[in-house]
Amino acid sequence: MNIKKTVLYASVVLSMGILSYSCKEAPKKVMITETVTFTKEGSLQLLKSETDSVLASLDIEIAETDYETQTGLMYRDTMEDNQGMLFIFPDVAYHSFYMKNTKIPLDIIYIDENLRIASIVKNAQPMNETSLSSGVPVQYVLEVNAGLTDSWKVTEGDRITFQKLPEITPTN
Repeated sequence: MNIKKTVLYASVVLSMGILSYSCKEAPKKVMITETVTFTKEGSLQLLKSETDSVLASLDIEIAETDYETQTGLMYRDTMEDNQGMLFIFPDVAYHSFYMKNTKIPLDIIYIDENLRIASIVKNAQPMNETSLSSGVPVQYVLEVNAGLTDSWKVTEGDRITFQKLPEITPTN
């Protein structure tokens, strides 16, 4: 009987030890991100629909690859008022954005395949994961600092033009 009690006691102690070890909280992962800086890849003009007068001229970064469109302006601490990011999609479709890991408030301008502004989401808040839909099918999206669409008086129906800088290919 003593052997059975000893084995039972040892089993209970061993089980408690395993349980307490497995319940310990895993160390928290710390994500270290490098500072992301603006890289001019083109220029863009916002034009008033009725007059073609220039409302604003911007230096732009261009997001075309899956990785670029998924990360966008995430992890940026600042962006100048004469800068923006233009997303170019291969298709005309409903597109939604969110502000996950985006530190600066933005105006999100949805643009159709004819380069006309279809809708604007103003003052999208940093780190908010709420889906911000285009509301209509679009092919382009322009992100600028929050409040600029109001100060530039940009409205639905206005249009854009843009030019990509030539890509520099390394020589061997």
